Amino acid sequence: MANVKGSTKSETITYSSGNTAGIPDLRFIHYNDVYHVEAGSREPVGGISRFKTLCDYYQSDATFGGQPDCITLFSGDAFNPSLESSVTKGKHMVPALNALSTSAACLGNHDLDFGVEQFQYLASLCTFPWLCANVLDPALGVDMPLGNCKRSVMLTASNGIKIGCIGLVEQEWLDTINTLPPNLIFVEPAEVVRELVPGLRADGAEIIIAITHQRQPNDDRLARELEPNLVDIILSGHDHFYAHSVVNGTHILRSGTDFKQLSYLEARKNGSGKWDFNIWRRDVISSIAEEPVAVQMVEKLTKSLKAKLERPIGYTSAPLDARFSTVRMKESNLGNFVCDIMRFHYNADCCIMAAGTIRGDQIYPPGVLKVKDIMNCFPFEDPCVVIGVSGNDVLHALENAVSKYPAQEGRFPQVSNIKFAFDPSQHEGQRCSDVFIKDQPIDLEREYTLVTRDYMARGKDGFHSLMVTDHGGTARSIVSDENGLLISMLLRQYFMNLKVLGRWKNLGTQMMRHWSSIEHGVHQKHPVQQPVEASKSLPFASSTNSSLPQRQAAAEHSDSEDESTPDVTAFSVGTTIPTHQHTAEDRELMLKRRVVRKWWRLAGLTGHPSMCEEQGHEFGVHWAKSICPRLEGRIRIVGGHD
Repeated sequence: MANVKGSTKSETITYSSGNTAGIPDLRFIHYNDVYHVEAGSREPVGGISRFKTLCDYYQSDATFGGQPDCITLFSGDAFNPSLESSVTKGKHMVPALNALSTSAACLGNHDLDFGVEQFQYLASLCTFPWLCANVLDPALGVDMPLGNCKRSVMLTASNGIKIGCIGLVEQEWLDTINTLPPNLIFVEPAEVVRELVPGLRADGAEIIIAITHQRQPNDDRLARELEPNLVDIILSGHDHFYAHSVVNGTHILRSGTDFKQLSYLEARKNGSGKWDFNIWRRDVISSIAEEPVAVQMVEKLTKSLKAKLERPIGYTSAPLDARFSTVRMKESNLGNFVCDIMRFHYNADCCIMAAGTIRGDQIYPPGVLKVKDIMNCFPFEDPCVVIGVSGNDVLHALENAVSKYPAQEGRFPQVSNIKFAFDPSQHEGQRCSDVFIKDQPIDLEREYTLVTRDYMARGKDGFHSLMVTDHGGTARSIVSDENGLLISMLLRQYFMNLKVLGRWKNLGTQMMRHWSSIEHGVHQKHPVQQPVEASKSLPFASSTNSSLPQRQAAAEHSDSEDESTPDVTAFSVGTTIPTHQHTAEDRELMLKRRVVRKWWRLAGLTGHPSMCEEQGHEFGVHWAKSICPRLEGRIRIVGGHD
């Protein structure tokens, strides 16, 4: 462990109580909000393999011989968002959290991104309890927490000291999640602490720790509202920065993000029976050696991800135009489709997405869409956000979006529930006209709810009128970057809901209801084809190599059950999908796509609204509904320009 002790640049003293005599009574590791298992390119590089080296050091190095075992606590957000979770639905994080010897965790908002049922499935694989004391689900029973979490847990240190832990979350992020069960009961954190602490004390708890997932102001408010010494320390998450404070005598600590930082704490009981804390911050820098087992775990994950990226996720019966020359110059059927999904998911008035979001720069012809198509076309990892802006701010955003035309700028808009015209011959800032929102002329004084990317809500690419107040703007934040989903994740969940074979087992009732409502809205604009007969399914419609029992077993296979198993049901029941070599079927598909490309080119890329119907059932599969995004005349160029 010399490589850890020698990495002095990564260690700083966060807080010292002055009480350092003798061995500590308790030792803790705290971390929160972790998403990417691989290391980054800038210091602190993070990554699970170096993070585990640090944890192993505090948990088992000879330096701490004769001291109580180190207890590791996590403040939530692991199962999303990341490229990995887009494919694994969070399952890849289970072995990582378990490998760190996590003792208890607080529920985070992103742990619910795939629905409560998927969280429960993932939590069942964890070797530690998940806590959430102040959000109750009456459908599960009296005083039963959301997701079957525990309200509190009693941990016992190796020296016999009992530690009472309570999990607490804020109401703000609960209001942003569309897939929660109905009739949830939120109880103020301070009220829950007062309710639970006496019982924990009666059971022998010598120290009380609140493990929370809420913004710093809410942690501060909790500390102010509580009587002194009711809680000894608050270990928090949700904010992605490192911070420590003492409010009303209570320590509040958040420990960075993304395996880039952790906190090491030593606690000693003083003469008055209270707890003194010494806290160190450790940055996970590149000079820290990687733990070999964790390295192998990451390598196995990245290897399996490559195969999973080849999995089919959906089918399109219409060509999807993602070319820069289209999306950065005019309305695109793919842009319409994605913006509509964003808007219906958040039930907002409208959506503006900078065309630079779409990175495919190609036509996706009718046929199978693979996971990698979605990830390559929408690679950015800043989430969707919802803001409240005036009509005047929307107008300014549209003016900015078309200000550089005819240059192929990434700021050019793709929109939903907005229609407008622009004249490139006019001066910048005076180009837009006939602006409609929700089929009504824009009201410059009215506040509209608008879905966009966090990138734009930070004022990037000239979108200053969409900048939220936290970044110096005037837009009201409704769904923040911390609570939003990646566009790639929205698309993946949308396509999963279209499947009729090989569906995700843990797509629970609330998720299904939510996505069904999105389908209803989106499909008013973009009709879908129902699955075709298996004999007409394209491609790989039939299988000659699988027996009926095998096909039935494949149909029962859950995408969540075994992430190492190829999703053979994604194309059709019992059909084996090659991922590392081109088979005759692959070559047949390539040929069909070349024919379709030529057909679409000769058709003039018109995006005719009835394209889906004109093709009839020539294009389709039997394992999923087929999408058919189309143009609507949302963006018109006037003034003599085509």
